[in-house]
Amino acid sequence: MKDLKRIIRSISAIIVVSVASGCASNGLFGQGESLSAAPQTAEGAVSDSPDYLIGPLDELEIFVWGAPELSTKVSVRPDGRISTPLVADMVAAGKTPTHLASDVKIALREYVKAPEVTVIVSNFSSTFDQQVRVLGEAQKPVALPYQAGMTVLDVMVSVGGLTEFAAGNRAVLIRGKGAKRKSYRLRLDDLLRKGSISANAPVLPGDVILIPESVF
Repeated sequence: MKDLKRIIRSISAIIVVSVASGCASNGLFGQGESLSAAPQTAEGAVSDSPDYLIGPLDELEIFVWGAPELSTKVSVRPDGRISTPLVADMVAAGKTPTHLASDVKIALREYVKAPEVTVIVSNFSSTFDQQVRVLGEAQKPVALPYQAGMTVLDVMVSVGGLTEFAAGNRAVLIRGKGAKRKSYRLRLDDLLRKGSISANAPVLPGDVILIPESVF
């Protein structure tokens, strides 16, 4: 029974990885450049990474300090706009939460003296170019919304780590599209099972991490 389950798991992993990127058939596992190690400080990680951009269907929490009647929770409409108390049909998609907060603040100045606004994305429905996808031998292969400063370690913690059949040091990260697509070697076994922080590295929106199954 264990052998049958393993065979089924192997076939499923091969199908997922092949459909997603064609990397298995191209022999990319374990090949390519190594990603540079992640910055050792949180400040460095944030400054070197792009911010999350709000997308359609994202759920936002908008706080107007000192004016609870203007604070609200809204979903970004499919047309990329939101409406809040005193602010109608403002474009939200394509902006960072900080940018949107600034725009709401400017709009509220007509009604509120010196408003202070904070925008938090409480639920993500981001497009592929704002996600980091994990395929293959992860405990929970999923697509994660990108967040500023995110690293390979953050991603792997979110997917529950590797399965017992994973060949973590043969994993690859695919970045870019078409002619600009590149593959980078990842050392997930070293990172997760040996605690080697040098194997950690920043990720970017749109990255795909592929984890093959061990042949043994």
